[in-house]
Amino acid sequence: MVYKQDNDGTLQGYGQAFVMSEEQKLDWSDLFYVMTRPITLRNMKFWPTSPSTFRDNIDRYSFELTKLASCLWQYIAKNLGVATEVFAQLFKDHPQGMRFNYYPPCPEADKVIGVSPHSDATGFSILLQINDVQGLQIRKDGEWIAVSALPNAFIVNLGDITEVLSNGLYKSIEHRAMINTENPRISLVAFHGPDNSIMLQPLPEVVGDGKLNYGSMSYQELMKAFFDKKLEGKSIIDKLKLFN
Repeated sequence: MVYKQDNDGTLQGYGQAFVMSEEQKLDWSDLFYVMTRPITLRNMKFWPTSPSTFRDNIDRYSFELTKLASCLWQYIAKNLGVATEVFAQLFKDHPQGMRFNYYPPCPEADKVIGVSPHSDATGFSILLQINDVQGLQIRKDGEWIAVSALPNAFIVNLGDITEVLSNGLYKSIEHRAMINTENPRISLVAFHGPDNSIMLQPLPEVVGDGKLNYGSMSYQELMKAFFDKKLEGKSIIDKLKLFN
């Protein structure tokens, strides 16, 4: 509790997110969140000094993930026929936050959920499953499908930002985390978002002479809408759609 969240809306520290009232049923999980990039956004009071290796390891891990993220953006840009410089500008300074997830076991696991169904309001998230307890599920064609994490591999979940920028050619992934009856699950997810000042809308290069599928919204407005309510599927992205 030394690192518990402040009541300032930044979410950094230990605690819960998307808590709208004292009466609501919380997700069955413990969360610890820190901003990692750009470095100027780090609040070091939330960075534990014990173990002594924590700060250095997270700093180096964060730096390596930004290189991976940069490669992914280049491939996405190439696939969409967009100049890599466009994505480099949209995601300049590599905004990144990390969330440590601990899902305790529950003997009645069918009555709780680790993380409610949602899509991430970001470009994409890079997930590392720390132990061998599975729990991630994605929604496809109305059905929930379990995702088995491969050893020493990342899972990349596309977010709402990528869906809008690509005019729907890429879809953000609705996902949830389920609970094990006997063993805890531990994961570490890094969220990679755009520059805080951008206006979110489909890229002209992608739309061309075709149909515009999404409206526009500032990234700040999107994040406010995302955190001002409980997690609820793809409700945020659905509001931006111009057509059903």
